[in-house]
Amino acid sequence: MTANKTALIIGASRGLGLGLVQRLTEQGWNVIATVRDQHKADDLKKVPGVRIETLDIDEQSSLEVLALNLKDQVLDLLFVNAGIMGPSHQSASKATAAELGQLFMTNAIAPIRLAERFVGQVRAHTGTIAFMSSVLGSVACPDAPEMALYKASKAALNSMTNTFVTQLGDHNITVLSMHPGWVRTAMGGEGADIDVKTSTTGLIEQLNAYAGKGGHHFINYRGETIPW
Repeated sequence: MTANKTALIIGASRGLGLGLVQRLTEQGWNVIATVRDQHKADDLKKVPGVRIETLDIDEQSSLEVLALNLKDQVLDLLFVNAGIMGPSHQSASKATAAELGQLFMTNAIAPIRLAERFVGQVRAHTGTIAFMSSVLGSVACPDAPEMALYKASKAALNSMTNTFVTQLGDHNITVLSMHPGWVRTAMGGEGADIDVKTSTTGLIEQLNAYAGKGGHHFINYRGETIPW
């Protein structure tokens, strides 16, 4: 049963985040969704019953406003979907400090900072925190040099998540690092393997299946384990 379960989806104006909101509301969840710009959230606003909050995940002050607005909210799911591709060249030799700082802040540091801020509001035993990772974040995956910096940022997210889990103590929740597949989104491109509905339907199936299991799992939208 998902009646009265509440999810907070970070980064939901389009693509996978929007798809997650759509699937969860179809299953009867109460959904809170964040966007950076309320003026670019028309598709999200069409989903009935969703509470929309503003968040720039990179900005500490923005996070504090969100935390204040949601301070009494108990969460069954926190799904951090924020992420960027980074510079088009994806080259260590060409990358500027500003490009690298933006990429690693958005993809690795800010998601963990947000999770640390909200973990106390995730329901013990049955609650889940999920991070949108990527199979490219596996250090066992040596290919895709054209995405070298993005890969490194997702590997950093996985590493930060591993450490985050060790600090949970007695707060027994499930933490998932999730690969959505290669999806036809603005980031994935038109030539990708699957559509958003296929990916997000699978992701929600795994979220439901893993709820209450505890521990940290790196899986894809089909539930297959990915090597670290």
